[in-house]
Amino acid sequence: MLEVGSCRVRRNRPLTPTTSTMAILFLVAALGSFMSVTEAFSQSLSASATAKPSSPEKRVAIIAGATGYIGRSVVQESVRQGYHTVALVRDIQKVQSSDTFKKFFEGAEVIECDVSDPNQILETFQTVQQTSGRIDGIVSCLASRSGIKKEAYAIDYQATLNCLEAGIACNAGHFVLLSAICVRKPLLQFQHAKLKFEAALQSQTSIGWTSCRPTAYTKSLSGQLGRLQEGKPFLIFQDSTRANPIDESELATYLVDCITEPSRRNRIINLGGPDRPLTKIEQGEMLFRAIGKEPKYSRLPIWIFDVSIDLLQWLADIFRSEPLENAAELGRIGKYYAVEDMVETENQYGTITLQDYFNRIAVEGQEFDPYTSMTGILGLLKNKNDKQQNVPVEIPALQQPQLSLIQNSTLANVGSSRSATEGVY
Repeated sequence: MLEVGSCRVRRNRPLTPTTSTMAILFLVAALGSFMSVTEAFSQSLSASATAKPSSPEKRVAIIAGATGYIGRSVVQESVRQGYHTVALVRDIQKVQSSDTFKKFFEGAEVIECDVSDPNQILETFQTVQQTSGRIDGIVSCLASRSGIKKEAYAIDYQATLNCLEAGIACNAGHFVLLSAICVRKPLLQFQHAKLKFEAALQSQTSIGWTSCRPTAYTKSLSGQLGRLQEGKPFLIFQDSTRANPIDESELATYLVDCITEPSRRNRIINLGGPDRPLTKIEQGEMLFRAIGKEPKYSRLPIWIFDVSIDLLQWLADIFRSEPLENAAELGRIGKYYAVEDMVETENQYGTITLQDYFNRIAVEGQEFDPYTSMTGILGLLKNKNDKQQNVPVEIPALQQPQLSLIQNSTLANVGSSRSATEGVY
């Protein structure tokens, strides 16, 4: 230590390489810790500002009428698009025991629910909302199997309304209705029931909606396949009756897309398939081409329908018979699809043509449904107590002469029956 005047100056000991390195490491470590803490705190603030714990990332869609011809394809498409898909069914055992349904329902949550019970449907929707945190969309493919008045208003109107009201109560994002192009010219009970619900859908403002009215489905025009394979002729009432059908898989895509597509919000949309309008003759030619046979046709007069319908209605009025009234309505449905066009050319969708579909089923076959085949319907008329067919409505047992008359007059419209044109409940 040196003394300079009254001041003492301490000569510091020089830093050695070891002490210098330790000091630098200490400073780097301290600075690193400080930056880590600062970054973590910043991320915490950011996360707390954007997190939505009650809304999981996976979107949720509920499909009503899930076991119907279109409904099951909608379930499959909803799963494919990444939705947590809830399929509402009447009989869960039927779904679990069927290989057909297993294929369509893979990846979906299947819930047994009676949509005709407003309390049960509301409880089901609330459970979905509580477990999933949200309901992004509801797609209703509900439709009565037969189209008779009592069933049509119970399903096409009231049960569908129950789904809408439950969706509103649970703050669902969007409601998609599978309707039908034929409601543009309403002459049948199920058409009036659908229009009544559509009016209720339009009048409310609590939930966004889309009503999709497709033309005929490809399957609805294939009902005479079995006849033609047996060498029988293609039956026709009017050569000029036209349709440009849409395939069920592409319609399912369109319906699911409606949940999030802004341009379809709060709109009634008529929807046709990719073909130009095809006459009955052209449809027959396509079916014969698919099975490799020469076309042959048999034409039937429309008046056969009128005679059958008038007779059944006259008897229904005299005896105040609901079963006879139902039979007359089935005749009206058959006539309607025999003479009315199912065409939409301004808004067409899809790439699967009717010929594509016929070519496929000619090789693979097609599923038989007694309600999409007039042959099957006639069997139900003949034996209204056939429990194996699980007929949901009472239909009068007709005698053989009546059956033969109706059979000859309605086979031309096979597959165009109203239950083939929509999903079924």
